[in-house]
Amino acid sequence: MPHTILVVDDNDQNRVLLRDVLQMSGFDVLLAENGEETVHLAREHHPDLILMDIQMPVMNGLEAGKLLRGDPRTKDICILALSCVLMVEDKDDFFATGFDGYIDKPIDIRMLPKTIIKYLANNERK
Repeated sequence: MPHTILVVDDNDQNRVLLRDVLQMSGFDVLLAENGEETVHLAREHHPDLILMDIQMPVMNGLEAGKLLRGDPRTKDICILALSCVLMVEDKDDFFATGFDGYIDKPIDIRMLPKTIIKYLANNERK
């Protein structure tokens, strides 16, 4: 059974590109465009991993991450931040919120499936 990845980005082109790359790599993919949709879809479908942009309308990625980590139904889902502005403080915020890691934008789509597989394997060992 393929792993399910929830891709969260307010940019339509980014969502479609990530969906296509992940589907070609054998993953099932769900899409959301803001943190509010993410929380709803994560509770309903319990994906194996969430790739989440940080700066989004309605609810940003950090707020959504806090809600997901605070909910027993979603607290164990692996969450990776997608961000193009990563300073040391940003990384600290991601980890303090409960993110498992981050992927820098622009995303290297050749490496993305391997990176996701690595995080999925680490999350299964928890």
